[in-house]
Amino acid sequence: MSDHYVKVKVQLEQMKSFGEDAEKEGVDAEEQLAVSSPPASVSPDPSSLTTTGRDASNTSITGKQRGKGRSKVGKDDKNSCGKHVPDLSLHGSVISPHVGRNLNRPGHERTLHIKGTGKILQGKSENNGNCVTIHSSKNIQEARHEDGFKLARKRRPVTVDTAKAKTSLEALKLSIKQLKWKEFPLGRRAACDIYWHGVSFHDNENIVSGQVNKFPGMIEMLRKINMSRAVRTMQELFPEEYDFYPRSWILPEEYQQFSTQIRMVKENDATLNPTFIVKPDGGSQGDGIYLIRDPSDLKLMPGSQAKQAVVQEYIHKPLLIDKLKFDIRLYVLIKSMEPLEIYIAKEGLTRFCTEPYQEPSQKNLSHVFMHLTNYSLNVHSGNFVHSDSQSTGSKRTLSSVLYRLAAKGVDIKKVWSDIIALVIKTVIAVVPELKVYYQADIPPGKPGPTCFQILGFDILLMKNLKPVLLEVNSNPSMRIEHEQEVAPGVFEYVPSPVDEEVKVSVIRDTLRLMDPGNKKPSISHPRGGGFEHGEEIPMEAETQERSQDEALPSLCLKQVYPKYTKQFNYLRLVERIAVLFIRFLGVKGNMRLGPTAFRTFIRTCKLSNSNFTMASVDILYIDITRRWSGAVADSREAGMGLQAFVEAFFHLAGRRFKSLAMREQVASLLELCEAQLESQSGVEDRRSVSCSRALPRANKTQTLGLTNPQLNSPAPLRRAASQDYRLHQRLKPRTLRANVEN
Repeated sequence: MSDHYVKVKVQLEQMKSFGEDAEKEGVDAEEQLAVSSPPASVSPDPSSLTTTGRDASNTSITGKQRGKGRSKVGKDDKNSCGKHVPDLSLHGSVISPHVGRNLNRPGHERTLHIKGTGKILQGKSENNGNCVTIHSSKNIQEARHEDGFKLARKRRPVTVDTAKAKTSLEALKLSIKQLKWKEFPLGRRAACDIYWHGVSFHDNENIVSGQVNKFPGMIEMLRKINMSRAVRTMQELFPEEYDFYPRSWILPEEYQQFSTQIRMVKENDATLNPTFIVKPDGGSQGDGIYLIRDPSDLKLMPGSQAKQAVVQEYIHKPLLIDKLKFDIRLYVLIKSMEPLEIYIAKEGLTRFCTEPYQEPSQKNLSHVFMHLTNYSLNVHSGNFVHSDSQSTGSKRTLSSVLYRLAAKGVDIKKVWSDIIALVIKTVIAVVPELKVYYQADIPPGKPGPTCFQILGFDILLMKNLKPVLLEVNSNPSMRIEHEQEVAPGVFEYVPSPVDEEVKVSVIRDTLRLMDPGNKKPSISHPRGGGFEHGEEIPMEAETQERSQDEALPSLCLKQVYPKYTKQFNYLRLVERIAVLFIRFLGVKGNMRLGPTAFRTFIRTCKLSNSNFTMASVDILYIDITRRWSGAVADSREAGMGLQAFVEAFFHLAGRRFKSLAMREQVASLLELCEAQLESQSGVEDRRSVSCSRALPRANKTQTLGLTNPQLNSPAPLRRAASQDYRLHQRLKPRTLRANVEN
């Protein structure tokens, strides 16, 4: 009787000490578990086994009984739910007491540690308490990979809200149909994965999740004036890299400057008679564009009614095909802004003029069908040719033109490389302002969608094959049909094979890139040989399987950034200035810097000194802000915008580093400001650490029997956050310890 009592006592001690001393016990794996390796036929997973929850907490099995149990499993391994699997032994068992108590609870998770093997068996009880499936953690990852494949087969289609698609609707419908996704043409109450807007980000103001095909502020940023200012800023820093944009003047504010420069050019060389093209700031589809040869020809309305416009140098020696001037419409996808991802469509459109080209003269300046390549203008010409062929007509594919040039010995790779560089540099120029708009509409921490956008780049090839940027369209036309007169005075839309070939591919592959199923979830590294509860497995298998099932063509969009980061990352100086600007904005949703915030920027970065006092800072702020408030007609907020801040930053850099070139001046000031901000954040981190160390010392005094009852009240705890109180607390324990020792 006493021997039996001793055995039972030993068993209970082993059960209690399992969680802490499992690794110290040298028990063989066969003594730990009744079934060390179940037959492969028990489960599809060779490492899985099934067991009953019956009497698991109370049964003790001898070595003879364990032998019978193993033979029983071999006999009845046909049963998939494990009805005839032996009970687990508690003799020398590694099952902790709390597992034994909760073994029959429905939905209870169980974990069995098998010594000597490093395996972990996990399982969940059925509601009836009879059947449990336990998987080895060695194969948890494989099992979840299989679950991922099953989910891929049953994966719900991506939902697209097309209620605001407008002119791109037909191409979008074809793309969704090819992808076998689900369209909601009237929208829906539940959130969709993708929202396709026809005009701007604000077409639908009630989106808090998903993805929208417009960036906030893109329309404003790509207006002629803002675009010219952004590129002009980059030309100040990198004149050679940004020589692809024609020299521009902003009207009416720079009218006098424009007139003076043209007069001086003609005085220096009387034979020169340059031509200029005038583009309204908010114009589109060629509306309001005209050519001039003298500033007096400008059609400006005096006073406050003067229309804002950009006047540019006219490219008078373009590359011609069939004696016709043409331009390239290239589609560019900005997949994300942080980090910056840019894709270029491998196929584009070429739009041809409908009259043979002649260099501009006073006689032909008004011949828009000769000088302007806009489709919306030339389509009204009697010479416009609608063609089903991709290589003929007034609208052709880019590839057909490049093949034709290659046949004449043109280095197409060099042309394409120059176009890619032009696109990346242009996007880098507009991204700083876009970031300001983005944080205003979707502040950090506020629920909102992510954004992407297709842009239309209009590029002209010069006679020497150098690409020139004409403009960037925030809403390029995605129509796949054109208007045709089928009878006198009767017009209808008929399909355009060239447009459909290019535009449907661009939209479809944009959707493929933005497919939420392609995004890799955050994956924690597995611990203990497997993924923990709640962690997700990689989804590459799902993406590969879905692509194979759909058998879609290869992507027509080619990534150019960050692919070519090393070649172009040095150009992102203004973007770093924008990061400083956003940091000191203060109020979420604000887009302008107030005088106090500007002073804070100067003080934090330690840019003031005896020669540049804070009074000088205020004067600088007032002068620049006043000038820009007059230049920006539609400014709705008072304060300093990003472009004004950039001008102030350039001024500060010139004062600080007079001996350097402008680019080095700006880069040096940026490094100085970033270093100061980094050191400030380091000080704040150290202060927070010292604050956290203050209270344990007070606790230490309490362990010595010297309690401080005031520390238990809320007010002293709040005071403990202040620096003075922390210093007081650091000194106080030392005197207390001295009193105890004495």
